[in-house]
Amino acid sequence: MKYDFTSIIDRKGYDAIAVDLPENYLGNYAAVKREEGFDVIPMWVADMNFPVVPTIQKAVIDRVNHPAFGYFSPRDEYFELIRKWQETRNHVSGLENRHIGYENGVLGGVVSAMNVLASKGDNVLVHSPTYIGFTMSLENNGYNIIHSPLYQDENNVWRMDYEDMEKKIVDHKIHVAIMCNPHNPSGRVWTKEELEKAMAIYEKYNVWVISDEIWSDLLLNGNSHIPTQSVNEYAHNHTAAFYAPSKTFNLAGLIGSYHIIYNDWLRERIEKESSLSHYNSMNVLSMYALIGAYQPEGYEWVDELKEVLSENVAYACDYIEQNFKGVTLSRPQGTYMLFIDCEGYCKAHGIDMDTLLHKGWKYGVYWQDGRPFHGQYSIRMNLALPLCRVKEAFDRLDQHVFND
Repeated sequence: MKYDFTSIIDRKGYDAIAVDLPENYLGNYAAVKREEGFDVIPMWVADMNFPVVPTIQKAVIDRVNHPAFGYFSPRDEYFELIRKWQETRNHVSGLENRHIGYENGVLGGVVSAMNVLASKGDNVLVHSPTYIGFTMSLENNGYNIIHSPLYQDENNVWRMDYEDMEKKIVDHKIHVAIMCNPHNPSGRVWTKEELEKAMAIYEKYNVWVISDEIWSDLLLNGNSHIPTQSVNEYAHNHTAAFYAPSKTFNLAGLIGSYHIIYNDWLRERIEKESSLSHYNSMNVLSMYALIGAYQPEGYEWVDELKEVLSENVAYACDYIEQNFKGVTLSRPQGTYMLFIDCEGYCKAHGIDMDTLLHKGWKYGVYWQDGRPFHGQYSIRMNLALPLCRVKEAFDRLDQHVFND
């Protein structure tokens, strides 16, 4: 490969909560003492352990070399590169600069959209399992989440329950729905047909859609992203979609996302809402990070990254199915997260989830409790590491956790 996805980066001391967890992040893991000789393998928070594409560093460093950082407006190049990225990667047509707007983060954009489309105390439809960020952001801002559970079919593929969605919309008088496309934490990449069925329900009941598409670049095994806004005219005009290079290129520490909203009324209201606190403003270095990311080298880097992630996910899924009796999973089609179900294992061995989770942490496998994502026996695992580290993690889980 042209780019480096094999080097093990020592992130300790370099501002990474993945390995240097602040006290308030430890929660009930604070009492877990790591066994001597076992270093930390970060498999919880959704950031990657690969060096960024070099054009990002170059763009940021070149800008830092100019000794002034005053007020600024986004460069035309910023919007042009986003347009080109969306047109090339997602086959988007008709996207104009005015449809694109900066967001400090996808979740902030979701809240701004909710504040425009709903009143405090209103119900919002969200699929479960649910990204914990949705739960916290919506509840903290006074909205009531109504969950429509996804289900796994006979092939262990996560599916939307359209009958349940429609019933919840009618029963709870819902007029806003959250789409996560691709879905986090399940890793499901929705097809055009599935999105069309969902949109038919939303249109029938005048439901506006907020679509988190931050994972849209990170697809596995040749899967393709279908932008929610692209499936029909209703979706085009009734959806606020949110993207970010931060997930694709591991730039979360620099902050920076963007929305795509075609409906003038909706876009203008959301931009007004986001502006009220004077907080939703771009950092000049995050702009240059995006400019560096969306270069031709960035296209190449993401294509190689998807190959690496596909290999990592295949290795992990095969290992679990072959070696961890009582642990089940649906193979993700996108993202780099696994959402495994340990109910069979816990019941067969008479242990609870805290005990199981702590055993992993004890041996340096820092994985994530899936219960806040509405998976009663679930664990969420980040596989965006060099393959040798993924193998080491599963070797530890085999020897010291599941088959000790």
